[in-house]
Amino acid sequence: MGRNTGRIAIETLIADYHADVYRFAFHLSGLEADAEDLTQEVFLSAHRRLDQLRDTSKARSWLLKITRNCFLQALQRRRRLNETTDYVLDELASEVPDATFDMDQLRAALDDLPDAFRLVVLMHYFEFLSYQEIANELEMPIGTVMSRLARAKQRLRQSMTRPAKVPG
Repeated sequence: MGRNTGRIAIETLIADYHADVYRFAFHLSGLEADAEDLTQEVFLSAHRRLDQLRDTSKARSWLLKITRNCFLQALQRRRRLNETTDYVLDELASEVPDATFDMDQLRAALDDLPDAFRLVVLMHYFEFLSYQEIANELEMPIGTVMSRLARAKQRLRQSMTRPAKVPG
């Protein structure tokens, strides 16, 4: 299968991938308004960089990468943690066998992770990227990705198996 190197119009990208970009933006931000803003920002950014899309068959992954980068830039500007979706949390919950907790507890544990750890968790469990794909995207050694993901899971397990704090 050859590369599709023809030019593609931004209108085509929006028509074909708006739902995917919005869904990913919502998963990252957890809020409709933020997802809408992020989606708009992604397509504006994509429009400015349309000449960088060399293989139109990879448009979806290119747009999701822009989405992730825009989200990370927003995190740096706001310096606050956003909620993630129940879908990702359900996946992460399976990493903590036999633990009793609620989704709010897991969300809080995920939000407490350092950005670098949370990012590889989201890339692995939401984007379904392999270690090598994450390493390529983040331009880091695969060992670093593996280490960060393992440490993130360990921190999540520790957070989730601690007794809940009793108000008082």
